[in-house]
Amino acid sequence: MNPNKKLEVVGHSRRRVDSRAKSTGQTRFADDLSLPRMLHCKLLRSPHPHAIIESIDFSRAAGYPGVHLVLTGKDFPIPFGIMPVAQDEYPLAPERVRYVGDSVAAVIARDEKTAEEALLLIEVKYRLLPTIASPEEGLANPQPRIHDYGEQGNIHRNQSYEFGDVEEALANSDHVFEDLFFYEGDNHMALEQQASLAVVEGDGKLTLSTSTQDPHYLHRQLSQVLQMSASQIRVIAVQNGGGFGGKCDPAGHEMVVSKAALMLGRPVKICLTRQEVFYQHRGRHPVLMKFRTGVTKDGKLTAMHLQTLLDGGAYGSHGPASTFYTGVLTPVTYELPRFKFDACRVFTNKPACGPKRGHGTPQPRFGQEVQLDKIAEKLGLDPAEMRLNMVTKADSLTASWLKIGSNGLAECIRQVVERSGWKDKHGKLPEGRGIGIACSSYMCGAGVSIYWNKMPHSGVQLMLDRSGQVTVFCGATEVGQGSDDVLATIVAEVLGISTSQIRCVTGDTGITPIDLGSYSSRVTIMMGNAAMQAAGRVHDLIIAAVAEKLDTLPNSVVMSQGRVFAAEDPNKGMSFAEAVVVAATKFGTLGTVGSYTPPKPPGKFKGSGVGPSPAYSFSACVVETEVDTATGMIHIPKIWIAHDLGQAINAVHARGQVIGGIYMGLGEALMEEQVFRRLPPKLSSALVHKIPSMLEYKTLTSLDMPEVEVMLIEDPDPNCPFGAKEAGQGPLLPVMPAVANAIWDAVGVRIDEVPITPDKILRALELKRAGKNPRVGPERFPEVPYPDPVFVLPPGEGGDGNESKKAERSPAHRLVEVTAS
Repeated sequence: MNPNKKLEVVGHSRRRVDSRAKSTGQTRFADDLSLPRMLHCKLLRSPHPHAIIESIDFSRAAGYPGVHLVLTGKDFPIPFGIMPVAQDEYPLAPERVRYVGDSVAAVIARDEKTAEEALLLIEVKYRLLPTIASPEEGLANPQPRIHDYGEQGNIHRNQSYEFGDVEEALANSDHVFEDLFFYEGDNHMALEQQASLAVVEGDGKLTLSTSTQDPHYLHRQLSQVLQMSASQIRVIAVQNGGGFGGKCDPAGHEMVVSKAALMLGRPVKICLTRQEVFYQHRGRHPVLMKFRTGVTKDGKLTAMHLQTLLDGGAYGSHGPASTFYTGVLTPVTYELPRFKFDACRVFTNKPACGPKRGHGTPQPRFGQEVQLDKIAEKLGLDPAEMRLNMVTKADSLTASWLKIGSNGLAECIRQVVERSGWKDKHGKLPEGRGIGIACSSYMCGAGVSIYWNKMPHSGVQLMLDRSGQVTVFCGATEVGQGSDDVLATIVAEVLGISTSQIRCVTGDTGITPIDLGSYSSRVTIMMGNAAMQAAGRVHDLIIAAVAEKLDTLPNSVVMSQGRVFAAEDPNKGMSFAEAVVVAATKFGTLGTVGSYTPPKPPGKFKGSGVGPSPAYSFSACVVETEVDTATGMIHIPKIWIAHDLGQAINAVHARGQVIGGIYMGLGEALMEEQVFRRLPPKLSSALVHKIPSMLEYKTLTSLDMPEVEVMLIEDPDPNCPFGAKEAGQGPLLPVMPAVANAIWDAVGVRIDEVPITPDKILRALELKRAGKNPRVGPERFPEVPYPDPVFVLPPGEGGDGNESKKAERSPAHRLVEVTAS
């Protein structure tokens, strides 16, 4: 080692400095580079699921050739989190690790290999703590607490809402059905892993290019963690290979490379391995569910009491919202006069769960749709007809005070029933073959932002060049879902030009107006409405200028097919580019802005901000299945799905989104699971991933995909741009229960949990042959200390949307048959 070089302490970090450069104030790095060549970052992760960090010795790593910086938790005293009520994460764990894979140190070196070698030289002393492996363990063991905040013990969130007297309605029902279901957690499995590149620009400002779905929220959290003004930070959401919710949370590695770049004055990059993606996770919550549902003799719903128990993993993430979503949207699909839901999220020593496509709603949708099939069978009703007879109505309020706009669910059901030949197949196919149906609804963007404010949720800015080019600026993020195409198409439609004349600049907090991000299927509706407003304003400017030029009235001027002309004489006009010049001559440089704020939610009770949306999409799905009774293997030859998307802005993209939802839904139904196992005591008894790679984590391949027939049902919603609703998340939701219901129709067994695997089929068939209940699924629901519910009268019972006191119930109740299936 060069004797002239020594270690300089920068905060709690180490970097090598050439002592000969001290007198001139110039810092020279170990490589003696004159140019700021990019450096690479790797993270040291905990091998223990729960432990106190007693000490970290990184002196050998700091002195390793090619290492420029070592960071630990002491360099990051400020916590962060996507939600204001769950600021519980640090870029590097300062005192305690909470799952196998929690980051404790970072090495920044000349290349990845050097950084990986240096990681091996860091010595960490841990004091092990008891491990919470499941929500049941978390409930039974309030100490030690994984976090010092939360409801109590290891309960993160615990809530209860009741809309109308549910027990009274259940007591007056002709039948009450009680069922338990379990939905296993799973990963997003985006093809591209997370990666980030931080650079300090010439003006000293930080630029972070990263694979994120929510650059605006990340921008805010970077400012908080780095203690820098947000005006000095720029976040660029690079176009990346899939998100599905897994890139919504601000991530520790993004903070680490940003701080390293600021300290070193060099570009710093990190690319997570696939195993690290499993550690970052934020995937589907494992959820245990209990449904008590009342119905009339003809199958109409009277009331439902839904209880959910979520495995949240080690951190808050989107957990407060996820907890709500396991119940709050349930009344949107079918008319449900009274509804109660209890939801509890428990911290465990596993990677944090968060939002995955459908965020919190696939789990209860699976339970309800399978239970509806059981109800139909018990009552001797056709499952499709029973659903058709109780769909919610357009322009209505649910019992939980959610405003439904357009609703094409009835037509969706009719279409899949007709196209699939349902009436000729259901209950009539040979043994081993079956057909199942399920329906769903989903939001078109959350009506309330993650941090409370009254500002717009999306902004769009247009700049028109005298060449006829229109540049559209918006903070919305393209994650492969086609949002840039939607943005260009909406602006082009308003201005009557080709999308080839549109240039989109998106997902850049440095130069675009704020958009809250690509989540909750919000982009088409919110970005689209903002774009329509901005385009409408410049449309009016051009029309006014051209009308004056043509000596005609503005309402007589038309913009279409790249021309602006008089309606009464199409030859009397000019090209769009010429019209822009005319307008710029009259008004000056042409630029307009537009923004969108969702309508105020109708509910006024505490918690009413979760669930409202400008519109809701609806889907119906029929799955045909073949089950081999000797092996339990399941084959899906064909799926029919009808999706009410309001209006297709780009039908090709919309169909692609629907088929993508089918693909992901089938994977969750048949094979995907993020599960854990304990190592033997001699190997530390750690709770580790059972399948932390793409070799073991099973997902569908193209050879597994069935034929899919997509029907786009267009029922335009007035709250949406050109009536267009979402298509990215809703179509996933009915797939899993439709598969389960098709298996029942094929071989007469119920699998009340996902994934539905061959071994479960065989177990259920054995029970059937033994004359027992042919069901595989959870057997018990633990005692959960749910709080007293927030009670709100439904709109149909004279409620005003505020919390109220529950009336005393009459002591006289009807006897009701309870079916536990």
